[in-house]
Amino acid sequence: MSNINYDLRKIRGVAFDVDGVLSPSTIALSPEGEPLRMVNIKDGYAMQLAVKCGLQLAIISGASSRGVEVRYRGLGVQSVNMGASVKTEVLHRWMESCGLKPEEVAFVGDDVPDLPAMAEVGLSVTPHDGCPDARAAAMYISPAAGGYGVARDLLEQILRAQGKWMSDQKAFGW
Repeated sequence: MSNINYDLRKIRGVAFDVDGVLSPSTIALSPEGEPLRMVNIKDGYAMQLAVKCGLQLAIISGASSRGVEVRYRGLGVQSVNMGASVKTEVLHRWMESCGLKPEEVAFVGDDVPDLPAMAEVGLSVTPHDGCPDARAAAMYISPAAGGYGVARDLLEQILRAQGKWMSDQKAFGW
């Protein structure tokens, strides 16, 4: 049973912001000043399984990080968009290239730059610690904080609603 008041059987694509969603809002800096991001292993498991189950996933981040790109491409995410200053433009291109209608898409964001993209999809989601504006705009507020299982929470609920969570052998491997 889902905690989300939306027909999750309709969802065919999910787009994620990175900082504050797939990684915590606080990041370490390398000695050279490069932002270093943490990732959640359970998020990664759910993302690679979602891809295997046929969901379209996208990363749409305003930041630029080679490490982020390597991580999510390694999980099978084909649309990794870094340095996206206007996220709605990237979101619309991705939706069009995948043949997705707004009601078939979820967007997960946590801060003011994500608000326009959150308004363009059927299901808007924010982490528990999303900014007040993101929380007000979200149809679903995950109980997980950014970087601590937001993707797992959402994707598990979607895949369960679609009968794809642990439904065959592909669920038990990477």
